[in-house]
Amino acid sequence: MDIKGLKEALWSDVRHVLLDMDGTLLDRYFDDYFWEHLVPEKYAEKHNITFGRAKEELLKKYRTHEGTLNWTDIDFWSRELDLDIPALKEQIRHLIEVHPHVEDFLRELKDAGKKVALVTNAHYKTLKIKMRKTRIGGYFDKVVTSSEVGCPKEDIAFWQRVERILRFDKDRTVFIDDVVENLSAAREFGIRYIVLKTMASSKETEAAEDSGFLAVSDFKELLP
Repeated sequence: MDIKGLKEALWSDVRHVLLDMDGTLLDRYFDDYFWEHLVPEKYAEKHNITFGRAKEELLKKYRTHEGTLNWTDIDFWSRELDLDIPALKEQIRHLIEVHPHVEDFLRELKDAGKKVALVTNAHYKTLKIKMRKTRIGGYFDKVVTSSEVGCPKEDIAFWQRVERILRFDKDRTVFIDDVVENLSAAREFGIRYIVLKTMASSKETEAAEDSGFLAVSDFKELLP
């Protein structure tokens, strides 16, 4: 299937549209800057070490918890790093931005009577900060977080549980995400329409190499 075929299905046959948040609807630059610059900076100050050393230590910690519920649990990271992670996020909330044409896309979905759900690994405190800044929360019929489900999106069990919550028909559902592992789990589960959102951060200059998934770099490609 190509983009043209997906668009036809999306605006006719598809009933449920499941959307990731960070990197997909929202510019991932905020998160990249936060974890790769601001947190190491504060960690270095706290422990009186260099920024380089702080980054090195944090990278090891990040890798240990990648792909687990701890990965996006900001309360866990507050305890682990002895830093007030929610307060630090609030400090740079001005960097939280919606990707181009996202609101147009969400508006068209609502007008077309689609069931729109946000499915995210983000912690509820992060979600609250981002929804308050972007005001896109009103477009969703339902928001499902991995902490609520009990496992991350990379896990096929996530999709089994989400299907029970949202009661979607796999053959009439589209899922859009910027993380290949999440898309792979959803495809393995049997969701028919799987789309990779490239250019997750506004600082990226070119889309990633072929991932084996249908890909869009901008939501205008999916507008009717």
